[in-house]
Amino acid sequence: METTLSPLRVFPLFVLTACAEIVGCYLPYLWLRKEKPMWLLLPAALSLAVFAWLLTLHPTAAGRTYAAYGGVYVATAIAWLWLVEGQRPDRWDIIGAAVSIFGMVIVAFGPRPPAPPA
Repeated sequence: METTLSPLRVFPLFVLTACAEIVGCYLPYLWLRKEKPMWLLLPAALSLAVFAWLLTLHPTAAGRTYAAYGGVYVATAIAWLWLVEGQRPDRWDIIGAAVSIFGMVIVAFGPRPPAPPA
């Protein structure tokens, strides 16, 4: 059964989910490309497990959750680019992130007919 969450709860949950995924992917990147220590793979695996668990906290169909989450992921990755990697986003990064967030809002909060009784 699908239920809805308020935007004030959904957006922070998506951001937290995106951070868990980004950390889980960024740490192996550091090991593979930046010659950082192999032990970074352990917190990376834990972070990806947390990411998967966080996705289960969204009370809607998995496909809709993943689609809406994708928009927040793009914006969070752009913020990561700036805050963690020290690269200031350009206007195309900002426009792309804004379009992605707009898509997330449509998918997550667009009007839907009521579900048929079970």
